[in-house]
Amino acid sequence: MLSLFRWIGRCEGISFLLLLFIAMPLKYIWGMPEYVRVVGMAHGGLFLAYIALANYAALELRWSRHVWLLSMVAAVLPFGTFIFEKKHLPA
Repeated sequence: MLSLFRWIGRCEGISFLLLLFIAMPLKYIWGMPEYVRVVGMAHGGLFLAYIALANYAALELRWSRHVWLLSMVAAVLPFGTFIFEKKHLPA
């Protein structure tokens, strides 16, 4: 389960970065909105999976409320899931 959470966290983080730094500029600078639709949909699914798995991991690993809250905040910050994984998940 922890390996799945890591994998989803990494994919969610990558999809968020693709959305912010590639798809959004393509939409607003070059007028190509179709990339936001595709990447945004993938990111949305990965975001929901990350949130669900973070809640499951919080129960399984007995995270404090502080660590659980950090996992939620990590999902909405660029590079957040990567930093959270490095600091709070066992090796």
